[in-house]
Amino acid sequence: MVDLHYMISVIAVVAVISYLLRLAPFVFLAKVRDSATISYLGKAMPAGVMLILVVFTLNDVTFARAESWLPPLVGVTTTALVHLKYRHVLLSLATGIGSFAATLVFF
Repeated sequence: MVDLHYMISVIAVVAVISYLLRLAPFVFLAKVRDSATISYLGKAMPAGVMLILVVFTLNDVTFARAESWLPPLVGVTTTALVHLKYRHVLLSLATGIGSFAATLVFF
């Protein structure tokens, strides 16, 4: 049986660490808010993250069979087109994932 004081101390330590980890980005960003580097990263990172996701998605694609390359191509193309039209990240990701999954089902 675990000691009650031990359980309370573990919960307290986890709570303090969680609070500090959630607070850290706000403290850090308050000090560098006017930094040119942070401003550049804020503009460049969304495109960089999307590029990494596309590369990861297309990493294992082989062109030997349509079952391998068609679902990722449909998903990436749908995501790009919806994002270019509506400029809404959640909508474009959801439709891209949905079209990828639908293409997997049909092939």
